[in-house]
Amino acid sequence: MPLQLDHTIVPAHDKERSARFIARLFGLSYDGTWGHFAPVKVNDTLTLDFDNADRFASNHYAFLASDEEFDAILQRVKDEGIAFGSGPGSRSDGRINNRHQGRGFYFDCENGHVWEVITHTYITD
Repeated sequence: MPLQLDHTIVPAHDKERSARFIARLFGLSYDGTWGHFAPVKVNDTLTLDFDNADRFASNHYAFLASDEEFDAILQRVKDEGIAFGSGPGSRSDGRINNRHQGRGFYFDCENGHVWEVITHTYITD
């Protein structure tokens, strides 16, 4: 079996509010806390474990999506009035990019993390 990322901890000022926010935007479910985490199951191999923290650095989380998932996530971001943009340094220009034979966009959450959604991976064989 190839090595897979199983879960990662996402520090947040309010773990449950942050878990609900990302679950809502990504079309996932949030079913409540598990232990002291607020987990959001992204797929069969990855869970985002939101956890409260007073201080933390901004992190970058990038997700590969199908064209249909991309369109749905982008629409939910727009519907919620969340600023988004075409690049890591232009996260509020209201545009998407067409890099690497696909599409992509970035947005920030209230915790200062940068979230990226792309339709084609940057690294290819």
